[in-house]
Amino acid sequence: MPEAEPLLTDREEQILPLIAEGLTSPQIADKVFLSLATIKWYRKKLMIKLDAANTAELISKAKEKGLI
Repeated sequence: MPEAEPLLTDREEQILPLIAEGLTSPQIADKVFLSLATIKWYRKKLMIKLDAANTAELISKAKEKGLI
């Protein structure tokens, strides 16, 4: 059976491209009007969902899966 695509929340779908653009967590927090802690939590959840060890791997896997 093929691997199921990770289901991203609307907010994760909003934040992932901002990470891909190279924005820092504080910049993303300012842009989407959320706290820095919340952005860090979303980044961590994205890395878990895409099984990524770091931001570069997160972006690479997201591109492979057509998420960005």
